[in-house]
Amino acid sequence: MKSQPDPVHALLSRLSIQHPIVQAPMAGGPTTPELIAAVSEAGALGSLGSAVSAPQRILDDVAAIRQRTSRPFNVNLFVLDEPRADDEATRSRIQRAAELIAPIRRELGLAEVNIPTRFCERFSDQLAAVREAAPAVASFHFGVIPRDEVLALKARGCAVLGSATNAAEARAWEEAGADLVCAQGAEAGGHRGTFLGTFEESLIGTIALVPQIAAAVGIPVLAAGGIMDGRGIAAAVGLGAAGAQMGTAFLCCPESGIHPEYKRVLMSPAAARTVVTRAFSGRPARGIVNRYLELLHGHQDEVPPYPIMNAMTSELRAAAGKASRMEYVSLWAGQGAPMSRALPAAELVATLVDEMRAG
Repeated sequence: MKSQPDPVHALLSRLSIQHPIVQAPMAGGPTTPELIAAVSEAGALGSLGSAVSAPQRILDDVAAIRQRTSRPFNVNLFVLDEPRADDEATRSRIQRAAELIAPIRRELGLAEVNIPTRFCERFSDQLAAVREAAPAVASFHFGVIPRDEVLALKARGCAVLGSATNAAEARAWEEAGADLVCAQGAEAGGHRGTFLGTFEESLIGTIALVPQIAAAVGIPVLAAGGIMDGRGIAAAVGLGAAGAQMGTAFLCCPESGIHPEYKRVLMSPAAARTVVTRAFSGRPARGIVNRYLELLHGHQDEVPPYPIMNAMTSELRAAAGKASRMEYVSLWAGQGAPMSRALPAAELVATLVDEMRAG
């Protein structure tokens, strides 16, 4: 077991923040410059979800954040290989996915699905943009980047944060030179970050996962998954974490970029029903059950992997959002969603700190 004296102090010192709270990086629009700046100005760490952003968009978003705050913030990417769709099995899955979503597309007034020729941004180009932008923290999901890339980011003044869903992944990040690791518990909303072993084996609850990872590595550990208030942060610290990364907790803030109807769902009884599914994106992710998931969740093993399926449903999700049809939008949320609060981001951070100190 590796010792980790006063992990909270180590986290605050390394990131130059006042509170052991990280607003999670949620790709696709929730993490606006306004949200990130408000969180960082309040003494926590705001995070930009740039996994689906073009390199120039990353640079523009970082510039927009820096116009609003001089405090540290994080930029996050998904670690992805160049997707290939030229083998027979993948082509077959693409065709099957097109058949499955065709009735929904017709209902939304969309034409027959046009298979994208490009499924995602090139990761190497995104990473180059993050190096150029040099945020205080660069974080990664879906995999571990090579040690030389970690060192290149550190040379630019970035602390490197890796996501782990099991102890082996946490050790891989430590060996690569990461400064911190985020323990993503099974309760967490959004995409699972598993890259060693199967995601089923790594659906480990936060209470079980945090002490395992804290015992396995000598770098500060952030706890993520189901944490919605200060009691949860204090509990995570008691288990060996240096702090908490919280995504769902910030979705209902007025600065969040999600659709107003999405926020309404989070504040409704429907938020209690979440499931881990591949149906929207091709990769396991936790979200609120809606009509789309009721129709496709049983077919999730028939669709192509991420990012191909994610690209295939992009137009559908955008059209549904424009029409305020939340039954066809990916409503990513964790199991703590029923505890959502519609507070301004700075007020939420202050409330979390008060609750944490109250025990």
